[in-house]
Amino acid sequence: MFDPVVVIPVFNHPATIGGMVAQVRAHGLRCILVDDGSDRECAGVLDALARQDDAIALVRLPRNRGKGAAMVAGFREAGRRGHSHVLQIDADGQHACADIPRFLAQARAHPKAVIAGCPLYDASVPRGRLLGRYATHVWVWINTLSFDIRDSMCGFRVYPLASLLPLLDAVKIGRRMEFDSDVIVRLHWRGVPVVNQPTRVTYPQDGVSHFRMWRDNVRISAMHARLFAGMLCRAPLLLWRKVAA
Repeated sequence: MFDPVVVIPVFNHPATIGGMVAQVRAHGLRCILVDDGSDRECAGVLDALARQDDAIALVRLPRNRGKGAAMVAGFREAGRRGHSHVLQIDADGQHACADIPRFLAQARAHPKAVIAGCPLYDASVPRGRLLGRYATHVWVWINTLSFDIRDSMCGFRVYPLASLLPLLDAVKIGRRMEFDSDVIVRLHWRGVPVVNQPTRVTYPQDGVSHFRMWRDNVRISAMHARLFAGMLCRAPLLLWRKVAA
């Protein structure tokens, strides 16, 4: 049965999370909010949202552990509640909630696949961030020996829990900003299909970003190094898969 739920990781986004939840609920979807150690103001907003609506569940981490750790907590809660798929979306308002039906339609048509958002940027995107993303794209193409994943960093996607939860049980995935790239490459290695879904992405002028240039780039570089080593071990299988396809 196709039974999706939306998981939103939240770390100090009190000004935007209410609007994001309202847009998600407008599509009739249940929602799991994961409070990744937010301060008192944001925690209060999340408490109020969960009290107002029985379709909103709140998972609270005692301290900030990173986006990846928050998503893992959300995935496990979704599995505990019996959902088949998780739609991941960010709390900061970058993603177009109007595109949610497109993602879910793809997930329903391809229930075993990851539906991966491919950003269509407007002029608000910082040029440095855009160039950095392309560097990651190249490494992902190398580490999968394919162009199957067009964008590995977009936090707007749908995961099939039947494939994702066993991976999380078997492998330690990056717990901070490297999570999105790490998990989709490892799912691809396991033969999980990827369907690329274009979606509009904006960078609000007053938006709150928790990306830390030096710290997170070091983590992302270390992740690519680990994945490259893993790719070398899997190269015969990955190449055979391409030939046999």
